[in-house]
Amino acid sequence: MGVSNAQSFNWRDWLTDRGARGLIGLARALPYTARVPMMGWLMRRVVGPLTGARGRALANLAHVWPGLPDERANDIANRMMENVGRTLIENYSTSDLLARAEAWDPSGPGVAALAEAQAAGRPVLLITGHFGNYEAARAALTVRGYSIGGLYRPMNNGYFNRHYVATMESFGGPVFPRGPKGVGKFVRHLRSGGQGVLLTDQYFAAGEQLDFLGKSAPTSLSAAEMALKYDALLIPFYARRLEGGLDFDVTLEAPIAHSDAKTMTQALNDSLAAQVTQHPEQWFWIHRRWKPGRQARYFRTANED
Repeated sequence: MGVSNAQSFNWRDWLTDRGARGLIGLARALPYTARVPMMGWLMRRVVGPLTGARGRALANLAHVWPGLPDERANDIANRMMENVGRTLIENYSTSDLLARAEAWDPSGPGVAALAEAQAAGRPVLLITGHFGNYEAARAALTVRGYSIGGLYRPMNNGYFNRHYVATMESFGGPVFPRGPKGVGKFVRHLRSGGQGVLLTDQYFAAGEQLDFLGKSAPTSLSAAEMALKYDALLIPFYARRLEGGLDFDVTLEAPIAHSDAKTMTQALNDSLAAQVTQHPEQWFWIHRRWKPGRQARYFRTANED
């Protein structure tokens, strides 16, 4: 959850935040079934191309799948940007998202494992990535009685971060910023028998070089290390956006077997990679996961449509 540890409060950040707040406020004035596709369209057609986010997604696609035809790469990038826009406004529409989540019955072997762990007071770490809508998965569990805490990386823009954090807290369960104090509180939540969610698919400079989608990517081992230290279940879980664009298939996979942190983290990478390979348009290719070639600008000449 988030993109950076460093925060700033300069005038550019203030203007960006004002613009974002205005856009979100305008979208929220619309009915939920209209605001979600509207934000998807806006992100795909306007924000993604203008900000360079779409170009960054194409750079990542070229790095991972260099033989991918231009037409297919453009289609993935376009649909991905739409998913990002939908996710943004969904996460600022807490009550609506939670109401829809009542109908999303989680499936998979991790469902029973999670229930058994809660009954036994055993900690659980639920691991996901920026895929589909990660908060939709938490929402589906929240409405079923789970209180899932989160550990997030603060946004660069300090003004935006304030309301960003408020949206995460509104889904139920405490959230904590990365850093000694925040991690300490997150650990206490786990040790009390709680559940916590972590997103593990962003660039981590000091991380272990592990495989992700066939390329070496520096990856934090902290989720696996915490699972081993506090005897927590480590469960990959995902919310995949369905046709229609408003609902999700929520899946909890079997817990990752405890072994060593590196092996367990690679298993988490492999789990997410399988989801991305099947549904590449649902993963946030805009992140600098590998920083290929120092993330040089890359633009294809094919049509964007």
